[in-house]
Amino acid sequence: MASARLLKCILFIIFLTATQSVFAQNNSPLHLNFSTERKNDSLVYLVVKATLQKGLFLFSAKPQNTDDAFISQLNLDSNSSKYLSDTSIRESSNLVLIKDDKTSSSFHGFFDSAQLRYPLKIKKDDSIIIKGSFAWLGKQSDEFPSGEEKFEVTVAPEKASISNVVVPAQKPKTWVGFFWIGMLAGLIAVFMPCLYPLFPVTVNYFMHHYGGHRQGLKNALLYSLFIILIYGVPATLLTLIFGDTTLYKISVNPITNLFFFAIFIAFALSFFGLFEITLPSSWSTQTDKMASRKGYLGIFFMALTLVIVSFSCTGIVAGQLLSYLSSEGLSAGPIAGMFGFGTGIALPFTLLALFPSLIHSMPKSGGWLNTVKVTFAFIELGLALKFLSNVDLIYHWRLLDREVFIGLWIVIAVLLGFYLLGKLKFYHDSEVKNINMMRLFSAIAAFAFALYMLPGMWGAPLKALSAWIPPEYTQDFNLSNTQSSNNTVINDVNAATPPKKFADKIAAPYGLKAYFDLDEGIAAAKVLHKPVMLDFTGYSCANCRKMEAEVWSDPEVLKRISGNFVLISLYVDEPTELPSDEQYKNAKGEDITDYGEKNLDYEISKFGFNAQPLYMFMDADQNVLSNVKYGYDPDVDKFIHHLDEVKAKFESNSSGR
Repeated sequence: MASARLLKCILFIIFLTATQSVFAQNNSPLHLNFSTERKNDSLVYLVVKATLQKGLFLFSAKPQNTDDAFISQLNLDSNSSKYLSDTSIRESSNLVLIKDDKTSSSFHGFFDSAQLRYPLKIKKDDSIIIKGSFAWLGKQSDEFPSGEEKFEVTVAPEKASISNVVVPAQKPKTWVGFFWIGMLAGLIAVFMPCLYPLFPVTVNYFMHHYGGHRQGLKNALLYSLFIILIYGVPATLLTLIFGDTTLYKISVNPITNLFFFAIFIAFALSFFGLFEITLPSSWSTQTDKMASRKGYLGIFFMALTLVIVSFSCTGIVAGQLLSYLSSEGLSAGPIAGMFGFGTGIALPFTLLALFPSLIHSMPKSGGWLNTVKVTFAFIELGLALKFLSNVDLIYHWRLLDREVFIGLWIVIAVLLGFYLLGKLKFYHDSEVKNINMMRLFSAIAAFAFALYMLPGMWGAPLKALSAWIPPEYTQDFNLSNTQSSNNTVINDVNAATPPKKFADKIAAPYGLKAYFDLDEGIAAAKVLHKPVMLDFTGYSCANCRKMEAEVWSDPEVLKRISGNFVLISLYVDEPTELPSDEQYKNAKGEDITDYGEKNLDYEISKFGFNAQPLYMFMDADQNVLSNVKYGYDPDVDKFIHHLDEVKAKFESNSSGR
């Protein structure tokens, strides 16, 4: 047995000597990557990943039996070898056995790729540098190439190890959360001028005209329930009949935004006293007739009458709420939110029915209600501009660029401040003889808000308002960018075809280079050999702008996005029509006719999500690198760690091929 093994060694050396001069003149047919991976408090694996040229066979690093005379070998220096554990090394599962007829030998090894894991005993708090070399041995046709590559890797303490950082998935918003948001909006609507005076009148009616206190209490509670159903059932039916994304598509549609703009302007002018908005009198007349009936049907129509009469006030809050809830990517959002909104409005009726004496402690209607109406009118003007800005961005009109929008908001805030100080007076206002504390502090808040926005006229970030104002790329003159242009981090896309689609209309923030078409971005990722960062966003997405202002603006985040990824920003509300040959029907049979629909359909079909922002990462072959559905989260460090983890995963996958 010993003589046979010696003969194999001699024959192998002859073949090796004959082929070394050939491979010394060529590039290595093998690429090695060295890294460390902590297993527990005391065990770390030194990982050697090898990518092999086609046709190359790499010898195993450990003998499988006594016939394996030659193996690849890890050699650690004297300081590092003491950490090597006695535990056997682990090799990837693609280990195969080949036979060589010329040497009459059998060899264990790998084709295409290999992964070798050497156990090291290193405590979790230690920081150790591991140095050494890896001597590899291969077989390619009748030749036996070999080589040796030196390496140096650092084993960081466990608390500093990036590979141990766990980025939790974005905590999904539940229907309970949406319900509470809706309920808060409903409670705000309670104090609107159209609704507030109705509460004591309605409760008194129930307590004195429906058969005594006990029956009146029962009917008042039923009245509250009907209010909740009137707000919640329509949202439920729309979602069930037309699909989960129906309300979302309605909320981001430019026609819808134009409608809300017109409604808010009309309500503002009405609150200023220019005219009175009422729904068709026939509506309220018919419901009022039905409400005069006794029994449950009468109570239902009393609730419907209240909803119709108060629409000119509550519709403002309900519309804004529905727009927000529909953009959160959960079909239960608008449903739960509208049930919550109805609950918020109905809650005062329930409390006043349970405790009628509270009616006497409520402030009486008077001039203060008109002050509230006019104050809301100024606020509605600002909100109307937000809806118009959404349309302006979607259609790329550039009428409400950032500085124009901010300038208008500054004027509105200043005028509100003067009104609260009694310097402006409208038709229904009472004479302001003295400024009470509420008006004074409200005026101070209005002037302070205007002063805060003033630097934004020259490009200041205004992070607190980033969700509401147009993005910075619409600013014609940005002093902030001018001063920091030398430090702006820009993606290196010189080796790839620059972005074409929408590049003349949209720009990524902070000087980043982005593609706005999936195919263009994927092509660039293949050329640059970089992972893809998918940014599902929208022109009307408030949280997208907040994420960019609060997180993307950080220099470390910018450096990573720019240097490590190909950024692809996909706008789900881009209305540009797809070429006829690119239009299609999705899995549900829906017609996909524009780029926004295409991007939203891709987000839903690929990742099972339809909220924005959503940041997903994949390689150029569209293999997902992380299953974390990363949405709005203002934690900068968490986002940095997530970017690092994704980059490490991409490099690990690339070296293993």
